[in-house]
Amino acid sequence: MNRRLRLAEARLYLVLEGRPPAGVLEAALRGGVDVVQLRDKELADDELVRAAEPFRQACDASGALFVLNDRPELVAACRADGVHVGQSDASVEDARAHVGEELLVGLSIETQEQLDAVADYLGVGAVFATPTKTESVAAGLELVRAAAARVTIPWFAIGGIDLDNIAEVAAAGAPGVAVVRAIRDADDPEAAARRLRAALGEPSST
Repeated sequence: MNRRLRLAEARLYLVLEGRPPAGVLEAALRGGVDVVQLRDKELADDELVRAAEPFRQACDASGALFVLNDRPELVAACRADGVHVGQSDASVEDARAHVGEELLVGLSIETQEQLDAVADYLGVGAVFATPTKTESVAAGLELVRAAAARVTIPWFAIGGIDLDNIAEVAAAGAPGVAVVRAIRDADDPEAAARRLRAALGEPSST
């Protein structure tokens, strides 16, 4: 299945730093994560390329997509399926110029005014306040409802989403969610991923 078809079916997106806790990545993928993003602003280029290797291997083994955050020039070296850029990062056009037409380019959306942006997928939020991106202003469920009404490409609600509020996010119209702490910091990351999938109405296969 090609990348865009896999993206269209994706529901659960996990963002991890370059050195996640041992076993979290593999457990999350067993639990049904469809897309994994490697986001690490601190690593030098060569360190990031090395850090990407276990991500690529794990995603290959599970059939998940592997996306690099904000380093389009390193996508080929990391053997990633695409890149995700924010509003203050490289533009979608610049990212596309680096990665080509076959790979994916995702874009962070922070306001309703940005919802018409052109990319392969959107990350919409922050929905709720989150310590992983303290600079983000929580836009609330109104942004999710607006995205549900207007966005026709794949998109994921992101920002402070966990097992306590994912039902609200799904009810507001989000087809998928992106998380960090809800899986990374869970006592049982695999079970957490399965429960998140179930809350979206899309149980993972066993």
